Amino acid sequence: MTTPTLNREILRLAVPALGALVAEPLFLVVDAALVGHLGVVPLAGLGIASAVLQTIVGLMVFLAYSTTPAVARRFGAGDPSRAVSAGIDGMWLALGLGAILAVAGWFATPTLVTVFGATKEVAAQAEAYLGLSMWGLPAMLIVFAATGLLRGMQDTVTPLWIAGFGFGANALLNWGLIYGLGWGIAGSAAGTVIAQWGMVAAFVVIVGRLARRHTASVRPRRAGVGDSARAGGWLFVRTVSLRMALLATVAVATQLGTDELAGWQVAFTIFSTAAFALDALAIAAQALIGRGLGADDERFVRRVLARTLAWGVWFGVIVGALIGAFSGVIGLVFTGDPELAALVMPALIVLAVAQPLAGAVFVLDGVLIGAGDARYLAIAGMINLVPFFPALLAVAFAHPTGSAGLTWLAVAFFGVYMIARAATLGWRIRGSAWLTAGA
Repeated sequence: MTTPTLNREILRLAVPALGALVAEPLFLVVDAALVGHLGVVPLAGLGIASAVLQTIVGLMVFLAYSTTPAVARRFGAGDPSRAVSAGIDGMWLALGLGAILAVAGWFATPTLVTVFGATKEVAAQAEAYLGLSMWGLPAMLIVFAATGLLRGMQDTVTPLWIAGFGFGANALLNWGLIYGLGWGIAGSAAGTVIAQWGMVAAFVVIVGRLARRHTASVRPRRAGVGDSARAGGWLFVRTVSLRMALLATVAVATQLGTDELAGWQVAFTIFSTAAFALDALAIAAQALIGRGLGADDERFVRRVLARTLAWGVWFGVIVGALIGAFSGVIGLVFTGDPELAALVMPALIVLAVAQPLAGAVFVLDGVLIGAGDARYLAIAGMINLVPFFPALLAVAFAHPTGSAGLTWLAVAFFGVYMIARAATLGWRIRGSAWLTAGA
């Protein structure tokens, strides 16, 4: 494959993947916009419920990341039947986990809401939304696994179409149920759950066609589901390590003060926005690396690694330059407060400088996920916390305030933590242990 052809392959997978990634958070944006017109109390309740749901869903994203390489390897090895079967096993695992989480979550909803210490009125709204939303968890998890299946089959366009239709249905259903039928915040939850199960129906039809075309079994296989669970378990540990780092950083920001916490939210929102494009590039790397290893084509795998890594770094340079150029006004866009804009500016400059490194980290993460190196990623994720937590504790004990406090917090997360991730991922990539070829 020539360089222009490889570039087109990366773009063919990455651009639709970016669209699907952007569509996912839009579900919550629509909910927030529609519920917000009901008043402050329902919106506050939605904030609590969303925090719980995002945590659960964020921890379960491994279902997509474990399914993609498993399918891609078998597809690359010229065995589409086993590839589709592996993806279907992942969907069955998602259904089982989702059912358990839905039932447990429904019973635990009052307790989960109580943890936030909200007023009775806000808690009632949060419980109404969260309790109903729990029944959409199996659908959300199945969508993750089905998306991973199609990505492994080198198709990121179909998930984009389904995400787009799901977003449109979600908006229409929520509007009709909230205002048309007068269900309030419960209508928002019900509309989203219906839209999610509609997306599952679309995926089931498409995966069913794939199964018939490639004579793949649609029944759950104990060995296949077990393989998905083992790979997913390691990626779950990796995800937990990322969440621990994020939550610990927010905890320290909270200790520094309200202004510093608000400033950190601005800086992290910019970081998360840039991460969408890098995630799309990492997804392309997952699919292509898995396919190349399945085909036992190490040369192709090395070229994908070099090309996606270069793209990630250069994208980081461009985004970093933009963040640096607009660092003085970003805070104003978010808050309209000149003092907060000045407070967050140095932290945004730290973020800008770190963007090329972040680009490399995201891509290398995707490469190793595509290679099925889940166990190493889990171990490395915990190792990365070893230098990061002391740096974070140093900020907490020194307790710098204002712009200095936020800057040092940014240095700890965007600097120390990202350097640790780059070091563990880079060390692995330099060797050959991750290059396990075959289906």
